[in-house]
Amino acid sequence: MQTVSKETPLAEITLRKYEKPYGLTERELIKKLCLSLGLLQPGDSRDILVDILLVLIKSSKELDSKEIEALAIESRKNNNLELKGIASSNIRRQLKRLKDIFILESINNKYRITEKEKLSNIFKEKIEKYYINSILERVKEYITAVDNIK
Repeated sequence: MQTVSKETPLAEITLRKYEKPYGLTERELIKKLCLSLGLLQPGDSRDILVDILLVLIKSSKELDSKEIEALAIESRKNNNLELKGIASSNIRRQLKRLKDIFILESINNKYRITEKEKLSNIFKEKIEKYYINSILERVKEYITAVDNIK
């Protein structure tokens, strides 16, 4: 019996290059980071993820999902933004997405930036060295297998 591989990816990441980050507000800077990491799609109007990440970056303590939700809503109100995507279920889904790419971790149902590290270190150590490298290695395996087709 032949094994059939699933077409569901084990891991994936989208990276985009934008102009250099000069003259942006904190929120615009976080939004460009989310767009650059593929966490948001260009033109997304539901960008609560930006507020969630901003709240967590600025927080000096671990926060539970309800605290994050309240602070993210407050952030949107302060920026005169529509309250789109603020449902508790969506907040939890966005938190999971940030955990899945190693930006966040949860300890006892409270969230924080992974190991209270700088995002530059998280990107270098977790995303660039581990996540992207493992994807590149697998792509290379497929390239080698295709090269062996005669």
